[in-house]
Amino acid sequence: MSRNNKSVGVVKTKYFEFDELALASGEKLAPVRVAYETYGKLNRDRSNAILLCHALSGDAHAAGKHRKISRKHGWYDIAVGPGKTFDTRKYFVICSNVIGGCKGSTGPSTINPKTRKPYGIDFPIVTIKDIVAAQKRLIDHFGIKKLFLVTGGSLGGMQVLQWAVTYPESVHLAIPVATAAKQYPVGLVFNDIGRRAILNDPDWRGGNYYDRGQPKRGLSLARQIGHITYLSQETLLRKFGREKAKRGNGKRKFGIEYELQSYFDHKGKSFVRRFDANSYLYITNAIDHFDLTEGGKRKLADVFKKVKAKFLLVSFTSDWLYPPEQVEEIYAGLAEAGVPSVYKKLDLPYGHDGFLVYNNTLGNLLLKFIENEARKYFKAV
Repeated sequence: MSRNNKSVGVVKTKYFEFDELALASGEKLAPVRVAYETYGKLNRDRSNAILLCHALSGDAHAAGKHRKISRKHGWYDIAVGPGKTFDTRKYFVICSNVIGGCKGSTGPSTINPKTRKPYGIDFPIVTIKDIVAAQKRLIDHFGIKKLFLVTGGSLGGMQVLQWAVTYPESVHLAIPVATAAKQYPVGLVFNDIGRRAILNDPDWRGGNYYDRGQPKRGLSLARQIGHITYLSQETLLRKFGREKAKRGNGKRKFGIEYELQSYFDHKGKSFVRRFDANSYLYITNAIDHFDLTEGGKRKLADVFKKVKAKFLLVSFTSDWLYPPEQVEEIYAGLAEAGVPSVYKKLDLPYGHDGFLVYNNTLGNLLLKFIENEARKYFKAV
């Protein structure tokens, strides 16, 4: 990732709407709206498109900023822009908010056309497959036959895998980072406890809280529980150790005494201001039900037999949410299926959040792989 100050500038979130989406559950979602942003220009033969898939708390706003005077840039601004890893002088970069989310795409907070009230808990269950199916409709809308690259970390990485399996003809390169082919017990139980924190908040009101204010305590706690899994012991020691809180209520029994507690408290409160509790329930549920092996009924090698993309898989030694062995399981399945793939285990201290942290180790790896493949790809198309 090239550390430069060049930005895509002021950007605007756009919306693509279509009539209906058949879901994996057998239900139908209608109508459907997908919030998205694009950076760079689509070339004449529509061959230079890159799809960025965001993680649990992400959205369509990957780069630039929404207002000139704003200090807030998109979640991947460090990597998207002129001269950066995803170079907008060369590529047409797309990022969309997942369905079930709360950042513009159809989700639980969307008005249900049948009741004219927010869906709430009446919103249908969505899966990673459904999320990708909605993205495919957006890609078709652009007239793009094949994406040069699909990439993302964590939940984003699961989307990458689903893209390569469900739409093999539509993906040239796939870069899933810090992810797994199925949700393992550690991730599942942390998500479950987070959901219960929301469900047990009296302000959740059975999911029908939109006219009274959302369950702040439950959502804040859910975020804090999840955030534990994103960091490493080394990161927490380096940033906080056992440093006493500069501000807090440590004089009260069991109050905030340490900077670490203050940090997590802040993470929870800030999350409540930008996310919807019901969306948290639905998206974490989609993550927990993700399993390319269909409960062990299929071998990964068989799942990957029709895949045509070339893969770069990345894991982090300090990631205990999706540790290297889970990424290596994907690599082994791809190898057995004869899918060309490269695997890199990076010795970085940042934990699972390493895919979002600026560092030359990851940045240079991605840049070198993408540039090498681009030279071959664009000569052929």
